[in-house]
Amino acid sequence: MLDEIIRGGTVVDGTGAASRTADIGVKDGRITAIGDLSDAEAAIVTDATGMIVTPGIVDPHTHYDAQLLWDPTASPSSIHGVTTVIGGNCGFTLAPLRPGDDDYLRKMMAKVEGMPLAALEQGTTWDWETFAEFLDRLDGKISVNAGFLVGHCAIRRYVMGGEAVGNAADADDLEKIRAELATAIEAGALGFSFTNSTSHSDGEGEAVASRWATPDELMELAAETGRHEGTTLEGIVPGCLDQFDDDEIELLGAMSAAADRPMNWNVLTVDSREPDRVPRQLQAFDRATELGGRVVALTMPVQVPMNMSLANFCGLWLIPGWGDVMQGDVATRIARLQDGDTRVRLLELSKSPEAGVFRRLADWDDYIVGDTFSAENEGLSGRRVSDIAAERNRSSFGTFLDISIADDLKTVWWPTPQDDDDESWRMRAELWNDDRAMIGGSDAGAHLDRMCGAPYPTRFLGDCLRGRQLTSVENAVRLMTSAPAELFGLKDRGVLREGACADIAVFDPDAVDSGPARLVTDLPGDSARLVADSIGVKRVLCNGVAIVEDGAPTGAIPGTLLRSGRDTHTVTARPVTEGGAR
Repeated sequence: MLDEIIRGGTVVDGTGAASRTADIGVKDGRITAIGDLSDAEAAIVTDATGMIVTPGIVDPHTHYDAQLLWDPTASPSSIHGVTTVIGGNCGFTLAPLRPGDDDYLRKMMAKVEGMPLAALEQGTTWDWETFAEFLDRLDGKISVNAGFLVGHCAIRRYVMGGEAVGNAADADDLEKIRAELATAIEAGALGFSFTNSTSHSDGEGEAVASRWATPDELMELAAETGRHEGTTLEGIVPGCLDQFDDDEIELLGAMSAAADRPMNWNVLTVDSREPDRVPRQLQAFDRATELGGRVVALTMPVQVPMNMSLANFCGLWLIPGWGDVMQGDVATRIARLQDGDTRVRLLELSKSPEAGVFRRLADWDDYIVGDTFSAENEGLSGRRVSDIAAERNRSSFGTFLDISIADDLKTVWWPTPQDDDDESWRMRAELWNDDRAMIGGSDAGAHLDRMCGAPYPTRFLGDCLRGRQLTSVENAVRLMTSAPAELFGLKDRGVLREGACADIAVFDPDAVDSGPARLVTDLPGDSARLVADSIGVKRVLCNGVAIVEDGAPTGAIPGTLLRSGRDTHTVTARPVTEGGAR
């Protein structure tokens, strides 16, 4: 007898092949048969008539490293059909961890990844040291499959202590960093991640440890990664946020070639007002190919709900010159923001070429007021700044600041996307079918009260089925399942076929979608985050066990802690010929 039969659904198998009506049989965590199973029996029979049945979604860029320690469901990703998450990105992981260094690490993660400090302080015990011990904390205790790269910042800090910030590694340091990377990979790390992005500073305002590494250090660690089976690379450089310079393209390609492993980076944004960005960013792949590497851009297929508040670190702080004004306590910041000369300077900076990709945050007319906190701002929620400014006979930027100041900077702002035009969507659809890019970049588990990227699978499917219909549902599913699974070398995942792991999602094509982002207070320490309900998600299986039924988590924990070599096979950067030569 089978454990479950999913009967009569439209099977979209993840390969891009045409869909077909079939039954799927599941036994002992694997798919045992796909076809006509009308004569078979099972403990559970799911009627999928009129539904589409897909592989579980693979999210290649998350920061669930901390959240999974108190939330095994990886919410809200799992209720949107995600069965596999990759963490440890951008050079940031929770291990290895020097004894007594947990406070520094918590404050760094709160700053760079927007994880509430109270949640980090109260959500777990922080009594592991090695990467192996961290992985063991999750093994057998999670609802989804989860794999983790090991972050350069953690390794460097573990080896060099406080000297990791402000200093290059000497020969002895580098050998210890290399050895610690090897140890983490041998314990199961899926590979190596790093950052030298100028947007990444620690809780003390200093450049994070990875940013102090020389190119030679990064090259050595890439080469070490390539000495191990089933590994990969991920990196963030300053140009990821706008456009690469030549040195960044060279570094990414050279590291990939040194490891003979693919390198992925996050995130390639598409905006018809910046037509040169996509071609420039994809040159990283082209140059890597010349060097013998492979550099793949992650890009999102939907617009991610994202808000901001001047009370907390947000994208506006990253506009050159804004960070200096926004430092200090609230009273100090308000005094600066009330000064006329400062306002003029901030406005000019927000529109300057140096603002790069953050210029799109300077469309002050189109900000929507979210939550407000003062009597002066009562009744403004949901209104557009330009309309309020017209009533007050003020500039939109001045009105934006006035409203914020009245709320002691706590006002929640929702920027209206400026890249929602037909040409931007045409460019996105073209990018989805470019082998130099891959769907991903949700950042799920990070920036918790500011953005909500986790629901992208249901939003994308809904758009493909009933919205813009810019690509077929078969291709959309392939882009979110087998494509990322193949890049990371995940064994038997990302496809529906006999013998594959039974990671399966059942969606209602007439309804599948994401609800609106909403703020809830359900994290440790009474911390808040943005979540969104799923719509039309009938059932999600991970390793053959239901983790979601009718859009709600079941509480089951069948997820696999993915370890390199055991759960991944080696994906090389260079193509392999029939004779096996590269």
